[in-house]
Amino acid sequence: MLMEIEQRQFNCPGYYIRAASKPFEARGAARLRQRVFVEEQGIFVGNDRDEIDLIATHLVALSTLAHEADQIVGTVRIHEESPGLWWGSRLAVDHDFRHVGRLGAELIRLAVRTANARGCTRFMAHVQTQNEILFRRLHWTVLDRLMIHGVTHTLMEADLLRYPPCEDPVAGWYHRIPARRKVAS
Repeated sequence: MLMEIEQRQFNCPGYYIRAASKPFEARGAARLRQRVFVEEQGIFVGNDRDEIDLIATHLVALSTLAHEADQIVGTVRIHEESPGLWWGSRLAVDHDFRHVGRLGAELIRLAVRTANARGCTRFMAHVQTQNEILFRRLHWTVLDRLMIHGVTHTLMEADLLRYPPCEDPVAGWYHRIPARRKVAS
């Protein structure tokens, strides 16, 4: 007798938000950036790698399976341009995980909190215009608008008082996704 199993879409209960410290995390972040900035958005030809990648701290959001890291579904990088002046760049969330909510916000939180723990006095980012509202909600201020790689960006600065230092970004945190309520029929 054959048993038929009902297929269900798996919903990840939570995500690790942390600094990339393992080779698979760095490779996954690079692949995600390739998919988002080269293949999906067409901002770069070939790849989006640059000299900042060599000095940046790369942060990731990992989906989980039985509370074990499964795959990289979000990434951002941070670097110190000059003493106290930090930048965030290349924020990307996998297309299939954008509906989850808060993954981008959690990566932004970790980015600013990590820099804050490392002596940041200003944290800046060139934000794609469609993401400006998200950053405003996270207590960022608009400073300027400009074109970068043919895409309109907003120069923004984080309010550091809203981001307490994160002393251990490699540990990061586990971001649990609230269960959705079932509507009574």
